[in-house]
Amino acid sequence: MLTLDEAVSLTRTGDVWVFRGRSVPDRAIQTMTNSPINHVGMAIVVEDLPPMMWHAELGRSLPDLWSGSHQRGVQLHDLRDAVTVWANRYGQRAWLRQLEPEATPEMEDAALRAVARLDGTPFPSTARMAARWAKGRVPQLRRRMGERTLESAYCAEIVAVTYEEMGLLPGGRRPNWYDPGRFWSGDSLDLVGAYKLGNEITVGVERAG
Repeated sequence: MLTLDEAVSLTRTGDVWVFRGRSVPDRAIQTMTNSPINHVGMAIVVEDLPPMMWHAELGRSLPDLWSGSHQRGVQLHDLRDAVTVWANRYGQRAWLRQLEPEATPEMEDAALRAVARLDGTPFPSTARMAARWAKGRVPQLRRRMGERTLESAYCAEIVAVTYEEMGLLPGGRRPNWYDPGRFWSGDSLDLVGAYKLGNEITVGVERAG
């Protein structure tokens, strides 16, 4: 188990943060995806900037670091602040999965290009998200998902699209094939080459108040 400070200091670009909550929507996502988690985000750590969280959510409690505004949907947040909000406001437990080996500078550049293209993309309605996830299970023609801009996106789609643009996921699946559970160690997410995600490391977040 790591403290939040320890986890933030260790995290690198491409590391995955997964979350588990107890609310009715959280439980519904866990049941639908047959996994213990309901949210996923990706760390982006570049140069002297504080570690950041790249994810999609309905809330707009934190400023988006790319646009400078408070917005719903796809967002880039200060990682420490994002994990704290998810733990304290949303009642979520957090785990860190580290990308091994580390992302290359070229991968970091690709991740930033994904941020520039996708930041601010709206979050889909609950009904539309469920329908898209179900549709993603249907066999389909193989195509590169990074070649188009999403009209709306939930958290797992954003991480998957960014991973593909970084060269970590092979092309051939639509973004809606991915759900948060795909990024849990209990599933088999085959990354390209020698890359893999380590096991979940529990991150302890001090409760406010």
